Formats: sequence, C-alpha cells, structure tokens
Amino acid sequence: MSTASDLDAAIAKSISTIPECLAAGYIDVGSGFLLGIKTVDSHPREVIDLVAAATSDLFQGANVGTVEAIWKRARGVESNRHYFQEYIINSDNAIHVFIRGKKYQDYVAVFVCRNTANIGMVLAKSRMAMPMIESAV
Repeated sequence: MSTASDLDAAIAKSISTIPECLAAGYIDVGSGFLLGIKTVDSHPREVIDLVAAATSDLFQGANVGTVEAIWKRARGVESNRHYFQEYIINSDNAIHVFIRGKKYQDYVAVFVCRNTANIGMVLAKSRMAMPMIESAV
C-alpha cells in the first residue's frame, strides 16, 4: 500500500528529472483536492489551493464536460475516458504542463518549469514521470 510519503518522493523525483522544473503537484480533479506538492520556492497557501481548484476547472469544468460530450458524440465514442488529456500553458515566466493520469483518469499532475526550458524535453520528461507518480498513489 502506498503512502503520502511515497507520493511526495515520486513528485520530488519527477522534479529532478524534468528540465528546469520549479514545482510539481498531483491533484484529484473530482474533488479539487491537492494530494501532493513539491516546490523549490515557497508559495502562499492560497495560491497552491487555487492551483488545485483551477486544475479541476481546466479538466472538469462545466464547459469542458460539454465539449467532451460533443466530441464523443460526433466521433461515436462510447467511453468513460476523458477527451482532454494534456494542457500546456505558457505564462510570462513559466511553462505549465498538466497531464491527466492514464491509470487514474480523475487525477492530474502539474509540472511548472522555467520558460527557458526546452518545451519538448519538458513535455517528454513530464510524460515519462507519470507512471512513477501513479504507482505511488
């Protein structure tokens, strides 16, 4: 059985493998609950809590659910699998990668890297970190 410390260790290890990674977290998007987080800097608790809630909105907000349902219907897909799997958001200073789990569809990892990192490597290494993080849950 995995523990919170297993998840924390997996998140910390993922940060060490992803180029210029500043923070990573793992979120239950169904509840908006942050299951684990590791950052290289300190951040106000309000910001961390809002990131978890915003991630839930990004993957399971009402409009996102409607778009998913339309795409599934248009493509004849009958599946519990979600249509949107990843988002990459670029801000002034950072690359934010959000990846839905393959094993646990209602969990999302977020990786925040400096915007000077190679985005291809950030995405590849973020994807490679997911099985390790999911196995720690």
